Amino acid sequence: PIAMGWGAAAELRQPLGLAVVGGLAVSQVLTLFVTPVLSLGFDGLAARFSRGRGAVGRQVAAAE
Repeated sequence: PIAMGWGAAAELRQPLGLAVVGGLAVSQVLTLFVTPVLSLGFDGLAARFSRGRGAVGRQVAAAE
């Protein structure tokens, strides 16, 4: 009701309600979608770099 602007003196409380509802929506999107995507991306980068180091280390050991 605060975000919709219903009730007595609602025009004064409506911006606060919209900020709360907007903040909750943005935090839910970040938590459910952006965080797992970033986690998978960093995991892929870590796997790529660890494979690269292992291959270089084996090449150096073979050359010696």
